[in-house]
Amino acid sequence: MNITASTALPADHIEHAERTQRTKDNGVATFSPVGIIWLKLAVVYLIIGVGMGIMMGASQDFTMRPVHAHINLLGWATMALAGLIYSVFPDAGQSKLARLHFWLANISLPFMAIALGFVITGTAALVPVLAASEIVAALGILVFAANLFLNLKAR
Repeated sequence: MNITASTALPADHIEHAERTQRTKDNGVATFSPVGIIWLKLAVVYLIIGVGMGIMMGASQDFTMRPVHAHINLLGWATMALAGLIYSVFPDAGQSKLARLHFWLANISLPFMAIALGFVITGTAALVPVLAASEIVAALGILVFAANLFLNLKAR
C-alpha cells in the first residue's frame, strides 16, 4: 500500500489498514470471504444486466429498460459496493445485520426484476409482488445503512 506522509489518516490507522489489507508473506491484498460472496454475486448481476442491454440494443426494443436499470444498480453496483465495504470493514461484514442485508437483497432483487418485467408488459396481477419486493429491497438498504452506522468505527 503506497501511503505517503501527506495522507490525512493518522499513522496508527495506516498501519492497521496495511495489516488488514495485506498478507504477511507477499503483500497481496486480501478480501474477506463475506466480501468475496457479495462480489461474485455482483458479477452475476453484471453479466445479466449487460446481456439484457445487448439484447435490447440488438432488437431495438427498450421495453425492459427499467428491469435492466434495477439489475445493474441494485445487483451490480450496490452488491459490489457492499462486498468492498464488507471486505474493508470486516466487523460490519461479519455482523448479523450483514447477514440480514444479504438475504433481504438477494431474495428481493430476483422477485423485483421478474415482477417488474411482467408488470411492464401488462401483467397487473403482479403489482403486489413488485411492491412487496421493493419494500423488502428498501428494508435491505436500511439494514445496510444501520450496519454501517453501528459497526464502522475508527481503530
